[in-house]
Amino acid sequence: MAAKKDSRFISGFGFQVLAAMVVGLGLGLLARNLGIEAGEPGYALAEILRQVGSIFVQLLKVLVPPLVFTAIVASIANLRELQNAAGLVWRTLMWFAITALIAVCIGIALGLLLKPGLHAGVSAALAAAPKTHGSWLDFLTGLVPVNVLGLSASTTITDGVAKTSLSFNVLQIVVVALVAGVAALRVGEAGAGFLAFNASALAVIRKVLWWVIRLTPVGTIGLFGNAVARYGWDALGQLGAFAGAVYIGLALVLLVVYPSLLALNGLNPVRFFRGAWPAMQLGFVSRSSIGTLPLTEAAAERLGVPRPYAAFAVPLGATTKMDGCAAVYPAVAAIFVAQFFGLPLSIGDYLLIVFVSVIGSAATAGLTGAVVMLTLTLSTLGLPLEGVGLLLAIDPILDMGRTAVNVAGQALVPTLVAKQQGILDQAAYDAAGEGSAPGEQPA
Repeated sequence: MAAKKDSRFISGFGFQVLAAMVVGLGLGLLARNLGIEAGEPGYALAEILRQVGSIFVQLLKVLVPPLVFTAIVASIANLRELQNAAGLVWRTLMWFAITALIAVCIGIALGLLLKPGLHAGVSAALAAAPKTHGSWLDFLTGLVPVNVLGLSASTTITDGVAKTSLSFNVLQIVVVALVAGVAALRVGEAGAGFLAFNASALAVIRKVLWWVIRLTPVGTIGLFGNAVARYGWDALGQLGAFAGAVYIGLALVLLVVYPSLLALNGLNPVRFFRGAWPAMQLGFVSRSSIGTLPLTEAAAERLGVPRPYAAFAVPLGATTKMDGCAAVYPAVAAIFVAQFFGLPLSIGDYLLIVFVSVIGSAATAGLTGAVVMLTLTLSTLGLPLEGVGLLLAIDPILDMGRTAVNVAGQALVPTLVAKQQGILDQAAYDAAGEGSAPGEQPA
């Protein structure tokens, strides 16, 4: 009976999220039409949508540090049960690079073909350098943990009031977990208790995660409604060519490149998207690969990827595998900025764009937003950082599509590698989208 109940839920999960997006769209448009500034009729509705969405994302994010740590420690302990663990690691990194290379080449081709910088209606007066810049040093500082929890604090002063906020660096948590897992194996019997406790903690975290995932439709209403209410679609008119180039690039990667790679490896693309669809939906509305990480890992397992390998590859991908934010988008955006300011790019510059996209995504690991990756690309090319300000008006709209592609790629690579290494559960893959609900195993 439990399995039947799960089947009913998953059969309606995608519909629930899509219906929630429609409701969010309607509420967001209503709030925007009524006015969302303080004192206007739509302000309260817009604020409710924002709070609902923020609380849902926060619930997801609060589970990420313990989930990443316990899952990776468990995967290190269990990888020894899989044949050719070293091969899994290097093949994962290789496919991260291959898919990023294809995605950035698509972005460059579209930028040169559509020339978005020559068809922009945005005013040059909007050009402004962002406060956050990407740097190659971020990669080194991101690798070295500042503490065992990967926590960092930042303080901002607004109107004389200081506000301190805490954030976590997922890449640092990955490093700590890798070291802890290897050390536990090295000490032998003395580490058995730690590994047993870690396995128990992981089971508890997964159960709590399942409870949060059940709230996805509610969170979707708030997230999507808030995006529509606060950002709208007006700015798309001024940057239509740029937005079109980015979304065409994302569509080509998602609907042409990924299915082709799956088909070449003997996998049915439809099955893959059915299995990965819940994670892609959440990525689209939440605009957070890190916040979607638990659901992406569950999707990979549902597609037949062994849990020990999925627990290793998906968290790594969530910090360094971003075909949308770190490949298609910075390529199109860099060409847009060069065209807008009338600065020619050489073949060497295009090769630099490829290099930054394939390698540089790791340099921004643990930092949020594609702006950091874009500034890294612009600074490497010597292009004016002020060009970022031209694109910020529609960044939230673009970020939805970028994150959905990121999440799809983070589930794709472990699936391909598992298939090539002969460890993919083909029966589970063929049944993807028909069995258990996201994040929960059938009883």
